Amino acid sequence: QVQLVESGGGLVQAGGSLRLSCTASGSIFSINAMGWYRQAPGKQRELVAGLGSGGITNYADSVKGRFTISRDNAKNTVYLQMNSLKPEDTAIYYCNAYPTVWAGWGKGTLVTVSS
Repeated sequence: QVQLVESGGGLVQAGGSLRLSCTASGSIFSINAMGWYRQAPGKQRELVAGLGSGGITNYADSVKGRFTISRDNAKNTVYLQMNSLKPEDTAIYYCNAYPTVWAGWGKGTLVTVSS
Protein backbone atom coordinates (compact mmCIF):
# COMPACT_ATOMS: atom_id res chain seq x y z
CA GLN A 1 0.00 0.00 0.00
CA VAL A 2 1.27 3.48 -0.84
CA GLN A 3 2.10 5.71 2.11
CA LEU A 4 1.73 9.45 1.70
CA VAL A 5 3.49 12.09 3.79
CA GLU A 6 2.54 15.74 3.33
CA SER A 7 4.61 18.68 4.58
CA GLY A 8 5.16 22.38 4.13
CA GLY A 9 2.06 23.80 5.75
CA GLY A 10 2.07 26.61 8.25
CA LEU A 11 0.70 29.99 9.23
CA VAL A 12 0.92 32.71 6.61
CA GLN A 13 -0.64 36.12 6.11
CA ALA A 14 -3.09 36.76 3.31
CA GLY A 15 -1.21 37.39 0.09
CA GLY A 16 1.66 35.16 1.10
CA SER A 17 2.95 31.92 -0.40
CA LEU A 18 3.63 28.37 0.67
CA ARG A 19 4.98 25.31 -1.10
CA LEU A 20 3.57 21.97 -0.06
CA SER A 21 5.32 18.67 -0.66
CA CYS A 22 4.00 15.13 -0.65
CA THR A 23 6.28 12.14 -0.73
CA ALA A 24 4.91 8.73 -1.57
CA SER A 25 6.40 5.34 -0.97
CA GLY A 26 6.19 2.66 -3.61
CA SER A 27 6.97 2.52 -7.29
CA ILE A 28 3.34 3.02 -8.25
CA PHE A 29 3.76 6.74 -7.73
CA SER A 30 5.62 7.29 -10.97
CA ILE A 31 2.82 5.82 -13.08
CA ASN A 32 -0.09 7.38 -11.29
CA ALA A 33 -1.76 10.71 -11.74
CA MET A 34 -1.67 12.67 -8.50
CA GLY A 35 -3.72 15.38 -6.92
CA TRP A 36 -3.91 17.73 -3.97
CA TYR A 37 -7.06 17.88 -1.90
CA ARG A 38 -8.10 19.97 1.09
CA GLN A 39 -10.60 19.87 3.88
CA ALA A 40 -11.64 23.03 5.65
CA PRO A 41 -13.31 22.96 9.07
CA GLY A 42 -16.91 21.80 8.76
CA LYS A 43 -16.59 21.10 5.04
CA GLN A 44 -16.08 18.07 2.86
CA ARG A 45 -12.74 17.26 1.34
CA GLU A 46 -12.39 18.74 -2.13
CA LEU A 47 -10.03 18.50 -5.06
CA VAL A 48 -7.67 21.46 -5.30
CA ALA A 49 -5.43 20.43 -8.19
CA GLY A 50 -4.83 17.33 -10.28
CA LEU A 51 -1.90 16.41 -12.46
CA GLY A 52 -2.81 13.75 -14.99
CA SER A 53 -1.03 11.82 -17.65
CA GLY A 54 0.80 13.88 -20.20
CA GLY A 55 1.08 16.74 -17.76
CA ILE A 56 -2.56 17.78 -18.04
CA THR A 57 -3.58 19.83 -15.02
CA ASN A 58 -6.95 20.51 -13.47
CA TYR A 59 -7.57 23.18 -10.85
CA ALA A 60 -10.51 24.11 -8.73
CA ASP A 61 -11.95 27.43 -9.88
CA SER A 62 -11.14 28.97 -6.51
CA VAL A 63 -7.40 28.44 -6.94
CA LYS A 64 -6.88 28.90 -10.68
CA GLY A 65 -4.07 31.32 -11.40
CA ARG A 66 -2.78 31.12 -7.82
CA PHE A 67 -1.81 27.46 -7.27
CA THR A 68 0.49 25.26 -9.36
CA ILE A 69 0.85 21.50 -9.07
CA SER A 70 4.03 19.75 -10.17
CA ARG A 71 5.89 16.51 -9.52
CA ASP A 72 9.35 14.99 -9.42
CA ASN A 73 9.09 11.27 -10.15
CA ALA A 74 12.72 10.69 -9.26
CA LYS A 75 11.92 11.85 -5.74
CA ASN A 76 8.42 10.31 -5.60
CA THR A 77 7.22 13.78 -4.69
CA VAL A 78 4.37 16.01 -5.79
CA TYR A 79 4.31 19.71 -4.99
CA LEU A 80 1.72 22.43 -4.65
CA GLN A 81 2.95 26.00 -5.00
CA MET A 82 0.39 28.31 -3.45
CA ASN A 83 0.59 32.04 -4.10
CA SER A 84 -1.69 34.95 -3.21
CA LEU A 85 -3.15 32.94 -0.37
CA LYS A 86 -6.53 33.92 1.03
CA PRO A 87 -8.12 33.19 4.41
CA GLU A 88 -10.56 30.85 2.65
CA ASP A 89 -7.60 28.65 1.65
CA THR A 90 -7.26 27.66 5.31
CA ALA A 91 -7.57 23.87 5.46
CA ILE A 92 -5.73 20.63 5.91
CA TYR A 93 -4.12 19.71 2.60
CA TYR A 94 -3.67 16.12 1.45
CA CYS A 95 -2.24 14.46 -1.60
CA ASN A 96 -3.58 11.29 -3.17
CA ALA A 97 -4.07 9.66 -6.53
CA TYR A 98 -6.17 11.53 -9.06
CA PRO A 99 -8.95 11.42 -10.06
CA THR A 100 -9.65 8.15 -8.29
CA VAL A 101 -8.08 8.24 -4.86
CA TRP A 102 -6.36 5.41 -3.06
CA ALA A 103 -8.03 4.09 0.05
CA GLY A 104 -5.38 5.38 2.41
CA TRP A 105 -4.73 9.04 3.20
CA GLY A 106 -1.78 10.68 4.85
CA LYS A 107 -2.13 12.93 7.87
CA GLY A 108 -2.14 16.03 5.73
CA THR A 109 -0.51 19.37 6.39
CA LEU A 110 -2.32 22.32 7.93
CA VAL A 111 -2.38 25.63 6.11
CA THR A 112 -3.68 28.62 8.03
CA VAL A 113 -4.04 31.97 6.28
CA SER A 114 -4.60 34.98 8.50
CA SER A 115 -6.35 38.10 7.28
